[in-house]
Amino acid sequence: MRLTSDTARARFIDARAATLATAGADGRPHIVPVTFAVAGDVIVFAVDHKPKTTTDLRRLRNIVVNPSVSFLVDVYDEDWGRLWWVRADGDAAVLADPGECAEPLRWLCAKYPQYQARPPSGVVVRTDVTAWSGWSASQTDR
Repeated sequence: MRLTSDTARARFIDARAATLATAGADGRPHIVPVTFAVAGDVIVFAVDHKPKTTTDLRRLRNIVVNPSVSFLVDVYDEDWGRLWWVRADGDAAVLADPGECAEPLRWLCAKYPQYQARPPSGVVVRTDVTAWSGWSASQTDR
């Protein structure tokens, strides 16, 4: 069953992690898991202290040259009557100015206790969502 935009957004907001899809100038897709926060039709995530092999992250390079991104949250269950997914499509921007990052960082710290003790110190990515879509095997199961 197709989800309404409001239902899709609500399910997305409740999720703890999403998969981010970006593509570079060459069109090659790149996907990575992210933690995120949502306010209205804005999704934010930050480069945090979790171990990474480099700070020159492909997801950030891709967004600079191609700001079109998608996020996916999905739930799998052996009972296929409980399956659902939600996608958020939008236009992203990498924010480095501390003034621009302050509010999104508050959203992230409010959602994740891990960030309260150690807020992300890297850049923040802001995505203005242009479309929420989703599907569920049942309108009631989450």
